[in-house]
Amino acid sequence: MSDTIPADVQVVWAGAGTFDAGRPGGPSIHIDSSATTGPSPVDALLSALGTCAAVDVVDILAKRRTPVESLTVDVHAKRVNGTPRRLARATLNFTIVGAGIERTHAERAIDLAVNKYCSVRDSLRSDVPVDWTLTLVGENGHVAAARA
Repeated sequence: MSDTIPADVQVVWAGAGTFDAGRPGGPSIHIDSSATTGPSPVDALLSALGTCAAVDVVDILAKRRTPVESLTVDVHAKRVNGTPRRLARATLNFTIVGAGIERTHAERAIDLAVNKYCSVRDSLRSDVPVDWTLTLVGENGHVAAARA
């Protein structure tokens, strides 16, 4: 297909159930099937999902001239009980700190990030729901009600 963009990584076995993965010649992450010395493959996938959405949220809010002071995404997932133990669903819990960020704009940024721009989310099976919540912390540490 001429309309595809290459995305290449190399996975190198590091012994037992551990692997180093990354772009050839670039930085790598250590992945451990038992999640002892690094994230497990599923942890890495969930980290990629949360990071992919977070990048867009930060960018969208910066373009609105309401920059994020800090952002945390807690990713909670359920897996099916059968084999393979694929994802059944995921929830991204965003906590955003920033003066002047309006709740409607933060919600819109998250919705766009998760449902339109996040290539990792779009690469998951279509029957894996990904939902989100938002806790917005504004000026003086005021917490706006979280959305479920």
